[in-house]
Amino acid sequence: MQFDTWKGKATDITADCVVIGTFEDGTLAPDAAAIDRACDGRITRLIKRGDFNCKLAMTFMLSELDGVKSPRVLLVGLGPRADFGRKPWRKATAAALLHVGRTQARSVALALPRPAARDLDDQLFGRATAELAGAALYKINDLKSAKKPKPPMLDTIVVAAAQAAALKKIKEGFAQGVASAAGAVAMRNLANLPGNVCTPSYIAKQFEALAKQHKSITTKVLGLEEIKREKMGCFLAVTQGSDEPPRFVVVEHKHPRAKKAPTVLVGKGITFDTGGISLKDPPAMDEMKFDMSGAAAVLGAFTTIGALNLPLNVVGLVPTCENMPSGRAIKPGDIVTSASGQTVEILNTDAEGRLILCDALHYARRFDPEVVIDMATLTGAIVIALGSHHTGVFANDDALAHDLVKSGVRADDRAWQMPLTEEYGEQLKSNFADFANVAGRDGGSITAAAFLGKFTKGMKWAHMDIAGTSYAGGKEKGSTGRPMALLTDFLVRRAAR
Repeated sequence: MQFDTWKGKATDITADCVVIGTFEDGTLAPDAAAIDRACDGRITRLIKRGDFNCKLAMTFMLSELDGVKSPRVLLVGLGPRADFGRKPWRKATAAALLHVGRTQARSVALALPRPAARDLDDQLFGRATAELAGAALYKINDLKSAKKPKPPMLDTIVVAAAQAAALKKIKEGFAQGVASAAGAVAMRNLANLPGNVCTPSYIAKQFEALAKQHKSITTKVLGLEEIKREKMGCFLAVTQGSDEPPRFVVVEHKHPRAKKAPTVLVGKGITFDTGGISLKDPPAMDEMKFDMSGAAAVLGAFTTIGALNLPLNVVGLVPTCENMPSGRAIKPGDIVTSASGQTVEILNTDAEGRLILCDALHYARRFDPEVVIDMATLTGAIVIALGSHHTGVFANDDALAHDLVKSGVRADDRAWQMPLTEEYGEQLKSNFADFANVAGRDGGSITAAAFLGKFTKGMKWAHMDIAGTSYAGGKEKGSTGRPMALLTDFLVRRAAR
């Protein structure tokens, strides 16, 4: 995606399409009014006839307007004037880019009003514009036998020229947004694949391929025997019921200017989750191919990191396997020993994500990390608590949690800090092992985080439960690419410190 600017009058823009805004009461934004005057009030007449209602994110394409150099003019509704701000701007911009992406236009000029700088500064404006374009142009990687439609032709976004300092920030943000969008595409493409294609071995190969694209990135893949040598008993317990061999991926980005200890990103990589012996109900089990969205988020993060060559040291850890029922599968009541030496009583084999993550979190210690962040579609309980709007953040360090939540606000990829006090860990008591892997329904997302917390003592750690945000189900089934925008903001800000 390319970035360009225009100066002067909106009527003189030569992009293939120019996007202008109209408020719900029929008032035209300044650039829209200029174009309306040039075409002798055609837009005003169209609105008065009721052909375009100006509701937020509604669009209407006009072509070959008199006095306008661009061959296409797209009207987009901005909603009520009194309510116009960051969210309406995002919705209007996203709708406009989606509409333009369906045309043959190669360039689009966004002649829309901008929210106040306190809501959307220059860097965030550039980044959000690129991220919205990436999301609008994304085409799901389906395996349909029909001929694939041609990809969108749109490749250039044009915005109004600004003063040199502001323009530098916008360009900087746009480059970050392009990299963030590329990470979201990598995440979505991997997560959308079916479990018979996206196996643990396939995931490992994607990281190896990424390392070949970027000199700063290296990848090491541990197979079954190496995982055994690491004594990852919890991870091995989950994979033992499957015929697909597990993989443990270690990916590193090193930068010569990085001064701090590495940030470690850990991603749950269950390529298909049947629940094991504690078998899930059949309805919506197909969506359990998305149970590797944490692993996909790590791939997306390193795609972005590599593209920006961020001056950070970052480590990614991805334990990946299937959770299947078989004669070899773990059973409720089994006791396994984690890599940390702590023993776990398996009360529910469908609480497997925390088992593979706990061994990965222990492995993270060898990097002496500054912070550790794990991402996982860990619990249905977080969906009950927060729906699909916020990612749940749990942490043993409030500053880290606040930093992640702040990035979510800045990136419009919201997260919410959940409690994580000692009482929840006490619910995991077991008569036969150091603790159990579940603690009942009450506070399920919190007790799952508390389980992981038992393996992170002495490290600054945060857990992001993305079960409600990383994919949509039902008719809208597909990966959303979240929390890539949040991660991009978090990593970019850390690199700037």
